[in-house]
Amino acid sequence: MARRSAVTLFKEPLTPTTTRPAAGASLPDMTHPFRTGTGGEATAGVPVCKVLAPFHPTPAAAIRPAGGSQTLTISVAPPLKFGARTETFERLREATMRTYGNPVIPGFHPDPSVCRVGDDYYLVCSSFEYFPGVPLFHSRDLVHWRQLGNVLDRPGQLALSDDVPASGGIYAPTIRHHDGRFHVITTAEGAGGTFLVTADRPEGPWSDPVRIDLPGIDPDLAWDEDGNCWCATAGASVARIDPRTGRVLEGPLPLWSGTGLRDPEAPHLYRIGDWWYLLLAEGGTGLGHGISAARARSPRGPWEPAPGNPLLTHRGTGLPVQCTGHGDLVQAADGGWWMVLLGTRPRGWFPEFHVLGRETFLVPVEWADGWPRVGPVRERHPAPAAWAPVEPPPVRDDFTGPVLAPYWISPRRRPEGCWSLTERPGRLTLTATGDSLDRPGHTFVGRRQQHHDCRAATLLEPGAARAGLSVRLDEAHHYDLEVGRGTAAVVARIGPLRQRVAEHPVPDGPLTLAVEIRATRRPGPQHGPDTLVFHVETAGGTVRLAELDGRYLSTQVAAGFTGRVIGMYVTEGRAAFDWFDYAPLTSCTTP
Repeated sequence: MARRSAVTLFKEPLTPTTTRPAAGASLPDMTHPFRTGTGGEATAGVPVCKVLAPFHPTPAAAIRPAGGSQTLTISVAPPLKFGARTETFERLREATMRTYGNPVIPGFHPDPSVCRVGDDYYLVCSSFEYFPGVPLFHSRDLVHWRQLGNVLDRPGQLALSDDVPASGGIYAPTIRHHDGRFHVITTAEGAGGTFLVTADRPEGPWSDPVRIDLPGIDPDLAWDEDGNCWCATAGASVARIDPRTGRVLEGPLPLWSGTGLRDPEAPHLYRIGDWWYLLLAEGGTGLGHGISAARARSPRGPWEPAPGNPLLTHRGTGLPVQCTGHGDLVQAADGGWWMVLLGTRPRGWFPEFHVLGRETFLVPVEWADGWPRVGPVRERHPAPAAWAPVEPPPVRDDFTGPVLAPYWISPRRRPEGCWSLTERPGRLTLTATGDSLDRPGHTFVGRRQQHHDCRAATLLEPGAARAGLSVRLDEAHHYDLEVGRGTAAVVARIGPLRQRVAEHPVPDGPLTLAVEIRATRRPGPQHGPDTLVFHVETAGGTVRLAELDGRYLSTQVAAGFTGRVIGMYVTEGRAAFDWFDYAPLTSCTTP
């Protein structure tokens, strides 16, 4: 094995010299006092350093920063032998300075749960009234995620009727790997209760649901050393179950229910060493959200609360990430610990509005005196040791594949007769199943809005249909760019009100429908969190039809647990969509 050296890091560049500080000497403070908001730059408390040259081994305990903080060292391979010292230092500096941006999965991806199998991580989220349900992601470093598919991808697993309201459906899944098999447990609120599905491979196929007769939402799974399977639920309670049959074998027994705040939910149990640890969300999933912890020698209790509860909360702070809670722990392959959790990024004037929904964030975890400790969730953190970027989804979906990409979702269900990739190859053909987006039962295929600044567009061949592009939060809150009978119109539905905001004649034949969304950079009571500008593009040019305030498509106005979804729809006849583009935009100032 190659010899490794401990290299001391300094904030300021040093002239190459053979002189070294004496053992125990104090060094200048090694952190910047400021934080910037762009990718790859410094964050408060993150060492920003240059490597002392020349490259000589230094004992880790020999040099310490001022103030008694920890020795700043990094373990690296010996320098290259062919005159590439500068290259070696640059690679080392890059690794030392590497940070990641939060959220790690942006857009409406709440209630994350994660498990590790070897060097691979798998994560699932809530999907509520959308089908297919429970998006499943894969990563090799906890930072870069790629969607593999959806756990509930056929009607036999998930059948949501028109009676399931917006923000009903699939709540808070948990994913675990046990005895060579993946397990996902979740609750279909208003559609059958708690159930469990399993698979040999995360890509599926996933089994038909096994129903579990337990009260509550947010179910969790954990196994003890005797092979017993324990299921905790919000409330909080725990029961011993048979995961093969769903039979409840013991309980439910009371769990520690938190520090006294409202809505103790999202319980997760972990066997770590000689202790069982319980992670619990409290305070509701809004601004009062937080995470607390307790431990016991057995899932049956008694439970000892953590002395530093809450483990994590942003309530009452001015931090850019809010509503932090609903966390799940995972131990990385290198032995470090991390937590995935939900949070929001509100924008605009008081009371502020979040439009993307609750998103998935990642934060490092430390252990002290037998308890996990978690700092505030920042927009940037020092990166994990592993680093495995993935290719982002292409900007354009040409609909040339045999199936729809996994990020395409529809409210409640997507009947086979309402969509086709084969009727006109290279196009997505949609057939109307309802005459309005204002009621359940319509034909809509969309994807989550994942960036505050973005543009979505589609090439529509309307024929005699009434079809268009919609930005929706639910049936009572959506903005539509609709084409029908030779006219393109922008329609706004806000609560009980529906208004035709603008219209413009368009020629027969294909035309591009586009929406550009820009976050507001100068907040004030006259401005919402963002603006949505709708365009129609034909052979004769581009027409800007309307600019709408985004606050009316926010959780603070519409309520609910989801976020914006942008997509294609048909409410009369049949129409073809040649392609769909979605891309983030460079931030700019919008008055």
